[in-house]
Amino acid sequence: MKTLTLLRHAKSGWDDPVARDFDRALNDRGKRGAAVVGAHMKDIGLAFDAVVSSPAVRCVDTLDGVWEGYGRTLHPKWDRRIYLASCVTLLDVVHDQPDEIDRLLMCGHNPGLEDLILMLVPDNSEEALRDDVEEKFPTASIAEITFDVDRWADVASGKGHLTRFVRPRDLDAALGPDD
Repeated sequence: MKTLTLLRHAKSGWDDPVARDFDRALNDRGKRGAAVVGAHMKDIGLAFDAVVSSPAVRCVDTLDGVWEGYGRTLHPKWDRRIYLASCVTLLDVVHDQPDEIDRLLMCGHNPGLEDLILMLVPDNSEEALRDDVEEKFPTASIAEITFDVDRWADVASGKGHLTRFVRPRDLDAALGPDD
């Protein structure tokens, strides 16, 4: 059994001009959201054997906030392929993981992460959470997908089961969309 947890970077700041999109940092709401999600991950006992992440500043900042709430730091492998990647490229990253890892956390960007979930999880009545992801995979959300496989290379389209989908607003209404 393999478990893939996808974490979309937290809310980034568009008001602070940067030379490159890659360098865009989190805003205050994003920092709060990352810490709240990290605390939730700790509270429900999520554990990871490895973390792989986009090296973009907003992903680095997100993981810093998550670790603050989680209560411990996990040291990610930075993989530039994840930065603004398509779902196909993200699946390549998953396939490249060592098989001794059973629980992987991947931090990245939309639309690739959302598309990866929709590709891996079948669209049927047994996957009710999939409809929520299809509506929107907001910033700082986590989605946990399990696979009945022994090797990451065997993770394939339509073979996952979405066991958890948590948005920051599910944990703190103040982290929901602005109305």
